[in-house]
Amino acid sequence: MGKPVGLLLCKKGKGKMPKKPKRPCSYPGCPRLTDGRFCLEHEKQENKRYEQYDRSPEVKKRYGRVWKRIRDSYAKEHPLCEKCLEQGVYRAMEEVHHRLPLAEGGTHDRKNLISLCKSCHATIHAERGDRWKPKPKYYR
Repeated sequence: MGKPVGLLLCKKGKGKMPKKPKRPCSYPGCPRLTDGRFCLEHEKQENKRYEQYDRSPEVKKRYGRVWKRIRDSYAKEHPLCEKCLEQGVYRAMEEVHHRLPLAEGGTHDRKNLISLCKSCHATIHAERGDRWKPKPKYYR
């Protein structure tokens, strides 16, 4: 028999899929390359700014130290995105979501939580229309 046709034999460690290229940090004037939106330094600053100015005080009260402990323990028990897992796709979870939002009477109870990847989390909020509202149309 001859050599296999259409089959590449790769040595260990070679033949992996290439990663997505890094992009510049979105912070003005920062030259660092990153996989996300901001480099590690500016991601911390952006999160702090968001918590300080963009989140309302009522929401801040609901997401304190207790929530972080609950979220971390739930994430350990559910390391994969539960929506993707239903479709047979194994994707790491990135966020813990409340099925019934706290603002609508939901709780931090485990039955009300679901682990999601960013894509599924964004889809849920886009469908609900509670996160990204359409920009107002200006008339001439």
